[in-house]
Amino acid sequence: MRPSPDPVRPGQESVWDYPRPAVAVASDRHVRIEHRGIVVADTRRPVRTLETSHPPSWYIPPADITPGVLIPSDRRSFCEWKGPAVYWHLEVAGVRLNDVAWSYPHPTPGFAMLRDHVAFYAASLDRCLVDGTQVVPQPGGFYGGWITPDVAGPFKGVPGSMGW
Repeated sequence: MRPSPDPVRPGQESVWDYPRPAVAVASDRHVRIEHRGIVVADTRRPVRTLETSHPPSWYIPPADITPGVLIPSDRRSFCEWKGPAVYWHLEVAGVRLNDVAWSYPHPTPGFAMLRDHVAFYAASLDRCLVDGTQVVPQPGGFYGGWITPDVAGPFKGVPGSMGW
């Protein structure tokens, strides 16, 4: 059952207008991730994925991630649109966060621009910012979308949203 979309205020876009299947879109917005006082990533070249009912996931080019903070994980998953994913641990100031990021080393042709870009789960990190605004993690813990004030929901991940 599709829920009723939230009203869209000026300057917002509705996740209910995003396509399904998902798409990847280049952006020039400023994405910055900080944890334990360290800048983990800082880019003005992110790629965001858009999918009906989901807030965008933000993928960061590897050159814009602080060298040495990511450690490969053994975890793997598969996305029906993007292909096989690998996961990353983050180690900052002697503290490791397991499986806090993921990437697609060999994405499907429609998502080639995501190759080796890394997305992060915001819930585990101190600060994830889009254009200087702190994001809210997508609810539910499974998905990696970032909610910003310019995106209207409701968002998949809340209780009862399994069939959206």
